[in-house]
Amino acid sequence: MATQYEIRKRRRPMAEINVVPYIDVMLVLLIIFMATAPLLNLGVQVDLPSADAEALQIDEDNIPIIITVMQTGDLYLNAAGDDAGLVTAEELIKQVSVFVRRNPKIEVLVAGDENTGYGKIYETMVLLQQAGVSKVGLMGDPVDKS
Repeated sequence: MATQYEIRKRRRPMAEINVVPYIDVMLVLLIIFMATAPLLNLGVQVDLPSADAEALQIDEDNIPIIITVMQTGDLYLNAAGDDAGLVTAEELIKQVSVFVRRNPKIEVLVAGDENTGYGKIYETMVLLQQAGVSKVGLMGDPVDKS
């Protein structure tokens, strides 16, 4: 009769890794990141004015360019879904004109702080006109009807 030592010796050690649990974890993480990515705010924190206007339908293939005008007059450019970056007036004209040349039908939106003077918003719209933008939209928050 074989001893316990001989039985252990005959068994081969398992030399493969079971990857199924790792794949399950990766799929769960992928779903979590896919669900939370659109919820991330890539823009600059700004207090938009409220109005009772209908929301625009945004096409995911044609993400709009968003120019944020702060109360101080600082301009932030959020183009093609990238993080918003501080730009000068000259940089704004150059960068927006590149996007407009590539896609003349791209939507351009101005998000002005609620306390920003009309003159600063108007100056930004003039800069956009110089960049070749023919149509500009203004952003706002919906009115809270609660």
